[in-house]
Amino acid sequence: MKDTFLKQSKINFSNEVTNYYPEILTDDALAFITALHEKFNSQRLELLKARVAQQVIFDSGKFPEFPKETTDIRNSDWTAGTIPHDLQDRRVEITGPVDRKMIINALNSGAKTFMADLEDSTAPSWKNAISGQQNLIDANKKTISLIDTQRNKSYTLNQETAVLLVRPRGLHLDERHLLINNEIASGSLVDFGLYVFHNTQIMLKSGTAPYFYLPKLEHYLEARWWNQVFEFAQEYLEVPKGTFKATVLVETITASFQLDEIIYELKDHIVGLNCGRWDYIFSYIKKFRNHPNFVVPNRDQVTMTTPFMDAYSKLVIQRCHKRGILAIGGMAAQIPIKNDEASNAAALEKVRKDKEREVKNGHDGTWVAHPALVAVAMAEFNKHMPTPNQLHITRDDVHITEQDLVAIPEGTVSEAGIRKNINVGILYTEAWLRGHGAVALYNLMEDAATAEISRTQVWQWLKNEVKLEDGRTFDLKLYKELLSDEVAKITAEIGAENSTKSKLKLAISLFDELVIAENFEEFLTLPAYKYI
Repeated sequence: MKDTFLKQSKINFSNEVTNYYPEILTDDALAFITALHEKFNSQRLELLKARVAQQVIFDSGKFPEFPKETTDIRNSDWTAGTIPHDLQDRRVEITGPVDRKMIINALNSGAKTFMADLEDSTAPSWKNAISGQQNLIDANKKTISLIDTQRNKSYTLNQETAVLLVRPRGLHLDERHLLINNEIASGSLVDFGLYVFHNTQIMLKSGTAPYFYLPKLEHYLEARWWNQVFEFAQEYLEVPKGTFKATVLVETITASFQLDEIIYELKDHIVGLNCGRWDYIFSYIKKFRNHPNFVVPNRDQVTMTTPFMDAYSKLVIQRCHKRGILAIGGMAAQIPIKNDEASNAAALEKVRKDKEREVKNGHDGTWVAHPALVAVAMAEFNKHMPTPNQLHITRDDVHITEQDLVAIPEGTVSEAGIRKNINVGILYTEAWLRGHGAVALYNLMEDAATAEISRTQVWQWLKNEVKLEDGRTFDLKLYKELLSDEVAKITAEIGAENSTKSKLKLAISLFDELVIAENFEEFLTLPAYKYI
């Protein structure tokens, strides 16, 4: 297949690729990917340069502002396009990676929608990225199944399943296994392009369409880029404008200053915004990392009731409902705690209270990471939201200022908090290097976002040599001591023999390099990507 298509196309595979997935990477599909690349990749790279320039401004001590050039967009009356019938009620959404078993279980979970994630919960190995596309095709054809011979179990779809949405990789992520005109391909364009090429007609015949979650947008110009990608793809595939629909994850601090603008740029395609809470905390720390005396306390102390988090979630509700689109709440990352009924009950009650707060605030839906949480979340939304959504709740009482969105949270930094970040950061990185993007750790489902918070906080605390709650200074010497202790614990838990077979040594090295680096690395997945 490689020789056939290299004669006709502008695409090359990297040297390490041995499986060319001819059913997915057909000549016609690759021609479409090439067209997307040639039209949009240079713009993508320019948008990434703009992020770097914006960071220089933040490093000078400035905070974001509501853009002056778009005042008219924020103040004028307009609404986005229509919401399809099968996205009107999204009271509980489940998310997870694109492996076959997860897709089946999530679609069968009883949730209203399932976000199949090619981004934070999928480690982007070549196999994961492309076999995930096959799994999505099979899901849309309703033919997806799995036989687990080890457990003697078979998995097939129920008659009634969740509505499928797909999250492609963010603009910053490459697909290094594909070279187009000798340029590394965009993970965003490859994920999006292959999905719509293979699934659009299948879905239209089933009375639905390709629906997306767009991750990590930092500026309304990035929303404009996605809108142009949608328009081009719809024209190329000869389907009406507005066929594709998107929900944008508000998971960067800069995006919360441009909510109306992002909606406006995607006006014909957008159906909602989502409060991506973990990435939002990561972005908040990252963007202001070089501000003097800017320190965020232990991760566990930053919740959705923390003032800057509460402000942004309420602002999302207000702006969404003003523009006629849905406001989806944040993730409940808890997973069932086996053999401990009391702890499990406490965890479920924490989820219940979180979902009660969201629905009472006016959210139209929420996220869970595990099928066992669907019923808990559904019960709260059913109790307090008898209608399909809450677009009628305008939240005119909400008045959020620029200062509200960046208010520094109060709290403390502790040795236990440092240890937890080191431990989780290393364990997640090790699993990611082995190809696992969603990892159960300490009764929580961790993905790249929570790992990013872990290593970013340790970097920030070390850079600022923060005072711990017990009065000690967190310096390089103390960090190395705690790192050594946590590595010893992890090695003991894994076992010496297993640790040598794992990616633990590499994960420790990567985590340590990122934490002690003078210059902050924007995403831990960028330096780690070359190893998978």
